[in-house]
Amino acid sequence: MNGLKIGATIIVALILMALFAPWVSRYEPNDIQITQALLSPSAEHWLGTDQLGRDVWARMVYGIRVSLWVGLVAVGIATIVGLAVGAVAGYYGRWMDAVLMRFNDIMLCFPTFFLILAVITLLEPNLINIMMIIGLTSWMGVARLVRAEILSLKERDFIQAARAMGASDFWIVARHLIPNAMGPVWVSAILGVAGAVLVESGLSFLGIGVQPPTPSWGNMLLEGKATLGAAWWMTVFPGLAILVTVLAFNLAGEGLRERK
Repeated sequence: MNGLKIGATIIVALILMALFAPWVSRYEPNDIQITQALLSPSAEHWLGTDQLGRDVWARMVYGIRVSLWVGLVAVGIATIVGLAVGAVAGYYGRWMDAVLMRFNDIMLCFPTFFLILAVITLLEPNLINIMMIIGLTSWMGVARLVRAEILSLKERDFIQAARAMGASDFWIVARHLIPNAMGPVWVSAILGVAGAVLVESGLSFLGIGVQPPTPSWGNMLLEGKATLGAAWWMTVFPGLAILVTVLAFNLAGEGLRERK
């Protein structure tokens, strides 16, 4: 079984678990039972409980929804912005290309995570803001890919034929150039989901991402840090979940790249 199949299988399993979370978990993620606090993994609580007696397995399963939602929406935003910037720069060229690509280079000069930290401190750290910020600071690689593809496509015979038939610039870009430039963009998008999951987990671990009581793997790690010596399961299992998810998207992305 190659990397693409392994990654795709894990991703499908994660999606199914997120969709059917109420049936996968026996408990509610925010069901507090103080008398059940810090129980080790058992048949009753498969991955143990946290300091408030909440079931760790339930919180991890519902945390899949947060991670996938942030990853997919953020990458969707980054892809749309990158497609627009790269298509305009590649198709029109000249001063438009120079201006947009220099802006792209300036954005690439800023460390992405620290740029996100700077912006998130000015805004309320909620799920929507996190998705928007990650997406609007992650489009630069997509823009470069699309620009390069369109530069190689815009002089092809089928584009010249479309121009001769009187097609507008918008029609040529939207109908002919972008669909033919999407191959590397799909790979970049899949790999980008892994990066977005890591960023969201890092922000939540720092306390400026998804806020409790909403379950997120990052804030589960933050809560588990205080009881690491007494309740190892509160950090090990969320950490493994992040590892497996990021690995799955990386395997799928690399496998898709090899097939292109």
